[in-house]
Amino acid sequence: MSIIDIKRLLKQSEGQFLERKTCYEYRDGKRRLRKAKDVARNVAETLSAFANADGGTLLLGVEDNGAVSGVDFPEDKLKVIQNAPKNLIKPSLRAEINKVDFEGKRLFIFTVNWMPDVYQLTDGRYLLRIGDSNVPFPASQIEQLKLGKRKAAFESRIEPTATWNDISKSLVLDFGKRVGIKGDAETILSQYRLIEYNNGTPRFKLAALLLFGKDPLKWHPRCGIDFIKYEGVERETGRKLNIVKRERIEFPLVKLIEEAYKTISVHIKERQYLHDLFFIEKLEYPAFAWQEAIVNAVAHRDYSINGLSIEVWMFDDRMEVRSPGLPPEPVTLEKILKREKIHASRNPLIVRVLTDLGYMRETGEGIPRMFDEMEKNGLYPPKLEIIADSLFSVTLNNQPMYSAEDMRWLEQFAGLNLNPDQKRMLLFARSHGGSFTSKNWRKVCGVDIYTASKDIKDMIRKGCLIHPQKGSRVYHISYPFEREERKFPEEYGAIEETLNKQGYITNQDIREILKVPRFQAVRIAKQLIELGVLELVGKGRGAKYIRKQLQK
Repeated sequence: MSIIDIKRLLKQSEGQFLERKTCYEYRDGKRRLRKAKDVARNVAETLSAFANADGGTLLLGVEDNGAVSGVDFPEDKLKVIQNAPKNLIKPSLRAEINKVDFEGKRLFIFTVNWMPDVYQLTDGRYLLRIGDSNVPFPASQIEQLKLGKRKAAFESRIEPTATWNDISKSLVLDFGKRVGIKGDAETILSQYRLIEYNNGTPRFKLAALLLFGKDPLKWHPRCGIDFIKYEGVERETGRKLNIVKRERIEFPLVKLIEEAYKTISVHIKERQYLHDLFFIEKLEYPAFAWQEAIVNAVAHRDYSINGLSIEVWMFDDRMEVRSPGLPPEPVTLEKILKREKIHASRNPLIVRVLTDLGYMRETGEGIPRMFDEMEKNGLYPPKLEIIADSLFSVTLNNQPMYSAEDMRWLEQFAGLNLNPDQKRMLLFARSHGGSFTSKNWRKVCGVDIYTASKDIKDMIRKGCLIHPQKGSRVYHISYPFEREERKFPEEYGAIEETLNKQGYITNQDIREILKVPRFQAVRIAKQLIELGVLELVGKGRGAKYIRKQLQK
């Protein structure tokens, strides 16, 4: 391993494919060399977790911050550490070990590839690499993981007729430049385990030909993306056929995602919303949400299915991204919807390349963030489902779940980290006298009594609900402005000045101060009431707005 490669690894952030481990511990302000057997155990834990996931690299002799501290053990202790993959893991794990001198200190660099077997520590534990952690894995799901790994071997199959003429060396070199690897195309493919040798003759894996092939369709007839745009909200056929745009996006996988972004983005509309007297524009789908759906489809589709391609359907009210294949075992739709931290790659070689290119992030983070982005934009959460027992589908709806007014009202609870159901029930209470019951919650949100109770208790703890009085089952909203004084928005400072002078304001005052028509004055007054800085007294011509009296 070259000095350049080592520097690249030291700069790289820890995550799904990389971990750093020090041989020292710090006690009472002093640095001490750890016991070799403890270091060996840590090495075995990380390498087995890597092997049970998508492979990875362990830098031994490096601090968390990337500083090189070295591996400074006598030879007999070094053997204990070097033999950890063989002696502390079963079956014995084949790991590549590079011992290098860097800046006058010795480093051990352990590398393991994706493996079809499942590895267990000699103490009985199974670990899986998820994000930047080695997570205990339930023994009951080991057989499922084994089955998923056997299926994952498809991208690793050797294409015996493929030669260098089938590989775009320029694409490989460009990839190497982007990820900081120097060397020729053969060096780069070898580093990513995309090439093997038989008596010195290179043999290319399917993943290499899909990622960097001059003609990926030669090796998989449906490895691209079909984009179809429909007029309306339903698919029509025959005389009513309503396809307005159809495009086949066909590129090597390292280019396919970016080309798909370009093709689809021009069809995503901008919509105008009135906010605080100004029109602002928002895309009908958050960029991260629809792009993440496409990345997941390319990375995790089942390439053993030759007759189907990834399809992106765009309707007036939604976008659907359909990918061939079910989630790889032991991942299930139910576990995904529960946001469980679980991971298994059907295509670990492809995932590794796409991750290093920046298209994919920490394992298990993409879908939760997709939900968050939709919610932040006031849209319905993504709909995930299995179609016809063979397609994984993600549907993004562009219709707002909350109105712009609802979103403004909910801003007063910002910072409490409420989930979508909790926000939905605040809005329900707002339109039902400021309260709700557990039965209301279960009916509106479609959850069981346990889930409703857990979310209600969380809201009481965060201070946005008042616990019912003894004998009552009704929960009331506890507004933030009932606990602390709320300030006027800066843009309404002129209204506040008039309020302070005369003790009240009217709709006529708002119209004259801000030079706005009557309907906007009414909307502004309503917003200030919802923000908790004003309250309405009187009716009809005698209606006035005064400063909100705080409840103690």
